[in-house]
Amino acid sequence: MTHFLKISAVFIFTMLTIVSCKKKDDNDNIDDFKVENRRGLGVSAEDILSANDFSKLRLEIVYTETTRPTPETIQALQQFLGDRINKPNGITITEKMIATPTNSPFSLDEIKDIEDEHRTQYTIDDDIALYMFFANSSSENDTDTSVTLGSAYQNTSIVVYKNTLVSFVSGSDNDALIAIETITCEHELGHLFGLVNIVNDDIHPSGHEDAENGKHCVIEDCLMYFSSASTRSAIETRMQNRNQNTIPVFDDLCLADLAAKGGKL
Repeated sequence: MTHFLKISAVFIFTMLTIVSCKKKDDNDNIDDFKVENRRGLGVSAEDILSANDFSKLRLEIVYTETTRPTPETIQALQQFLGDRINKPNGITITEKMIATPTNSPFSLDEIKDIEDEHRTQYTIDDDIALYMFFANSSSENDTDTSVTLGSAYQNTSIVVYKNTLVSFVSGSDNDALIAIETITCEHELGHLFGLVNIVNDDIHPSGHEDAENGKHCVIEDCLMYFSSASTRSAIETRMQNRNQNTIPVFDDLCLADLAAKGGKL
């Protein structure tokens, strides 16, 4: 199951889903080196957040000639991961540029095929690996009124639709591009962290998950907030009105849930 990230009037986004990832409890074919990275969304949250089974983390960023994230976004991701996950032996971000895929707009199956062909970093030994692809086109789920900015899928995989992000940035407004990239990436990482209640293990029995927009936070200022239907006009309005220096953060409920899985407060 996949929840597609759609941006809201407060400019937050979303999507995702499910299964289990413990290297010590894995009954799958141990000869398949990709098996640990083909689990359901949210099930590796504790492995990502805590140092119980993995003391190192690698994030592989894959992009095309025209879709590389800004250096500021990459720096923000390094800081974001360092602030939230416990990896005493280090967090590393690697980059890889690939030839531009031509089948667009993309279905999620096509996004998975691109990952299968180009991903090089996989979970092994004491080192857990995440993957983030900056796509050169849009999602096939986009309509005239709503768009997908990014999607978290499987337990360690994210796609960011860079061309869609750029379409909401005026000219050479680099600050706006940095903001929309950073919020999208961090929101999707939040879903890999298990937010909100991705595998029905939220420590809050009520008052945290948005009942109308599942797998998102009810707190309006939270990074994981989602507001009703996401529309192009709402995104455009938010881009015109927002403070470019404001990047939402996790609220106290989300932080408590992350801490319960081994993350940092």
